[in-house]
Amino acid sequence: MKVVIVGYGEMLEALCLGINDSKHDIVGVFRSQNLKRTKLKRFLFDLFLPSDDLRLIKTLYLYDIKAPSVNSKQFREEINKLKADIIIVGSWSEKLSEETINSPKICSVNVHPALLPKYRGPNPYFNVILNGEDKTGITYHLIDKNYDSGNILKQFEIPVSENETGKSLKYKCCSKVQNTVEEVLNNIDELIKNSTKQNEDEASYFPQINLKDSILDFTSETSEEISKRIRALNPWLKCYIPYKNEFFTFEDFKITAEKSQKAAGTIVNKTENSLSIVCKDSNIIEFKGLLIVRAFCKQITKFYLKHCVKIDTSAV
Repeated sequence: MKVVIVGYGEMLEALCLGINDSKHDIVGVFRSQNLKRTKLKRFLFDLFLPSDDLRLIKTLYLYDIKAPSVNSKQFREEINKLKADIIIVGSWSEKLSEETINSPKICSVNVHPALLPKYRGPNPYFNVILNGEDKTGITYHLIDKNYDSGNILKQFEIPVSENETGKSLKYKCCSKVQNTVEEVLNNIDELIKNSTKQNEDEASYFPQINLKDSILDFTSETSEEISKRIRALNPWLKCYIPYKNEFFTFEDFKITAEKSQKAAGTIVNKTENSLSIVCKDSNIIEFKGLLIVRAFCKQITKFYLKHCVKIDTSAV
C-alpha cells in the first residue's frame, strides 16, 4: 500500500518509523516546514537550518513533498503522481479540503492522541492531565470536513500515571502510534467497512493552550490541581507565580506535609531562591529555583526575594 504522511514533530517521526518498518511503502512526506514557503526560502532553511523532520526524512531516504499547503493544487498533483492509496496525518494545523481528503485512492486518516469524541483539539495531552483522567489513548479516524470528527477506525487505550507530564504522555502516545500504525494499515478495508460514527453528545473540544493557562492562581485551585497544571504544561509553557507586578518562574516544586490556616495565596516561608505558598485546600507548595521574569533576572532575583517579598503577603 502506498502511503503519504502529513505531519510534524514526534507524531510525524512515529508514523515514519512505524510504516517504514512495515510492508507498506511511504511514497512521500509533507512536513510543516514546507508550508507557505517560497522555493528560495525552503532551500535556504533546509540548507542552513534543517529541521529534525527533514533530518528524519533524509535518514530514511523518503521523498520530501514540496507544496505551499495540503489544500494546494501542487499537493494534490503530487498525490496523483505518487498514486497514493492513503494520506495519514499526524499533527497538523490546516483543515483538509474535500478535494484533498478525496485525493488518495482509498482514504485520508488522522491520528489523534485522545479517545475521541472526547478531547478534540490541538493539545489533548494538556487537558487530559489537567482534568485528572486515568487513561487516554490513540484514535485513528477518517478525516471529514471538521476537526477530529470523522468516523472512528480503531482506538488504543493508554494509562495516565499519577505523575504524568505533557511530555511523558506525548511520548507514550507517539510510541503507541509507532507500534500500531502497521496493524491499522494492514486492516484498513475492514476498518473502513466497520467504522463507527462519533457520538456528538459525548464530544468535547479544547482550544490551544495559551499564556493565561500558565499563571498560577492559589486562591482558586487546590495543591493537586496546581500540580496537575504544572505537569500538564510541561514542556510547552513554564508556569508563573504572580507577586504584585512581578512574575517568578521556578525549576522544581513539591506539596509539603504542612497545612496552614492562612488565606489561600499567602506566602508563609521564603529563602534566597524559594517560596512556600498556601493553596485553596490549605496545603502548602514549596517552589524552588526561582527566577524573576525581567532583564538580568539572576542578579535581581536574590535581591528582590530578600528585600521586596514579604512573609504573610499574597501571591496574586
